[in-house]
Amino acid sequence: MIKSINHIGIAVKDLNDSLDLFTKLFQIQNVHTEEVAAQKVKVASFKVGEVLIELTQATDESSPIAKFIEKKGEGIHHIAFETDDVDSELNRLKELNFSLINETAVKGAHDMQIAFLHPKSTNGVLTELCQPTH
Repeated sequence: MIKSINHIGIAVKDLNDSLDLFTKLFQIQNVHTEEVAAQKVKVASFKVGEVLIELTQATDESSPIAKFIEKKGEGIHHIAFETDDVDSELNRLKELNFSLINETAVKGAHDMQIAFLHPKSTNGVLTELCQPTH
């Protein structure tokens, strides 16, 4: 069952420049940064209300983020919804004919298990399902 919006992912070319911009915009104090080698990205995340904003920079030109920016430029990349069980949600959505990018969950930022739905089955919106591992 999908519980809430966990975060909004924004693809950026330069994490430091974008972090400076969003720090000024939201007057943020606490920023979490990490590299997710398996996803070929570096992220900086901060809360706005109850939702995380996740700035995501590619660390390799083969990264999906690099390909997204090359094709569409910087901007909103995905919306992530939190669930208690990513794999159950993937099975449920597959049965409902949603197109899955990930058949099973993989490791993501913030110690989460994540999986993506293809935007062709969600009105053009790349949708992520995420589940805390703790």
